[in-house]
Parts: sequence; C-alpha cells; structure tokens
Amino acid sequence: MSVMDKLKSMLKGHEDQAGKGVDKAGDFADEKTQGKYQSQVDTGQEQLKRQMGGDRPQDQPPQS
Repeated sequence: MSVMDKLKSMLKGHEDQAGKGVDKAGDFADEKTQGKYQSQVDTGQEQLKRQMGGDRPQDQPPQS
C-alpha cells in the first residue's frame, strides 16, 4: 500500500478538513517565500486536493 493510499484511507470522510489544511500550508509557504513561488504552490495545492478527494463536487461520491 502506497503512502497516498494510506493517507486517503485515514482522511476518508474528512476531505474538507484536509483541503483546508492544504490551503493553510500553501498560504504559509506563500507568506514565507513572499509570493515568489505562488503559481507552483497553487498548482501543488490543487493536485493534493484532487488526489485526496477534497476537490470533488458535493453531489458526486468519492472514487475508489
């Protein structure tokens, strides 16, 4: 089982909270780098949320 699979199973049902954590971490990184890498940080945030399932529409069930 990969690390991402383990994280997904741990976060199941808490995708919104995990997404908020990803947003906070990205904001922290932007603050520390004074926005120098903002586009890269934003891309990373979007990819993480997509992989964790926190970026899916509310009416759509999670994919396994």
